[in-house]
Amino acid sequence: MSDLSRPLWRKSSRSGNEGNCVEVADNLPGVVGVRDSKDPTGSALVFGPAAWRAFVAQFPEQH
Repeated sequence: MSDLSRPLWRKSSRSGNEGNCVEVADNLPGVVGVRDSKDPTGSALVFGPAAWRAFVAQFPEQH
């Protein structure tokens, strides 16, 4: 089980202003946490760093 006791959550740059936000905590040793900002005390998904990089790579920034 991953320790999510001290995450520094930040809103995804892809989240809009409509309340449909994803928050990411990438300050944790060996894992990246992802949660729904509407439910901050709810469950979080946990990814390994390589899996997170692979996921994010599927959605390149559009300019």
